[in-house]
Amino acid sequence: MTRRTVTVIDYGTGNLYSVQRAFEVCDASQVIITSDPQKIVHAERLVLPGVGAFADGMRGLQSRGLDSAIREFVQTGRPLLGICLGMQLFASKGLEFGETDGLNLIAGRVEAIPKLTPSGQALKTPYIGWAALTPPENTTWQNTLLLPLSPDESIYLVHSYCFKPSQQANVLASYRYGGYQITAAVQQDNITGFQFHPEKSGKVGLRLLKSFLN
Repeated sequence: MTRRTVTVIDYGTGNLYSVQRAFEVCDASQVIITSDPQKIVHAERLVLPGVGAFADGMRGLQSRGLDSAIREFVQTGRPLLGICLGMQLFASKGLEFGETDGLNLIAGRVEAIPKLTPSGQALKTPYIGWAALTPPENTTWQNTLLLPLSPDESIYLVHSYCFKPSQQANVLASYRYGGYQITAAVQQDNITGFQFHPEKSGKVGLRLLKSFLN
């Protein structure tokens, strides 16, 4: 296996060092944490992590000139992975604490997880815990980063808002909560996003990060 260099974007929010450590465990040759737009544009593999609110995340990117750098990187065709808030920022708009424009890399909106089941029972938010993922109907994870994931394995999530892509074809995986299918992963061309935290999902998550490296 060829060892790979991974660049992790530092924009003032995010699980930077746990992500760094996870990639080191996965035998990345180097993990670079940076706010330098040029290093981001020329990265071999790029990761946008993040925790917190959508608007804060976009302000962090824009104030450092990183939104343009990420868009330029995407045009190279090299792989980009978003984790948690990082995935949500791929969307066209986020509706957390008002409406905020996102990176618009994958068309769609980030909306609150429903607070009631279809029958009117209260749902706890944020969702915190482990969940099994399923691919969309009549699809598989062949040729995607989720190929190493088995149906009986779960990953770890913490979130109150979820990405709703405009095109169902961009939904890579979902999990079931309170009678709803909640988007857990998205994909478009060289862009993949995980709503869950692979760096906190034990050996399962590490397999998925190795998939990104390869």
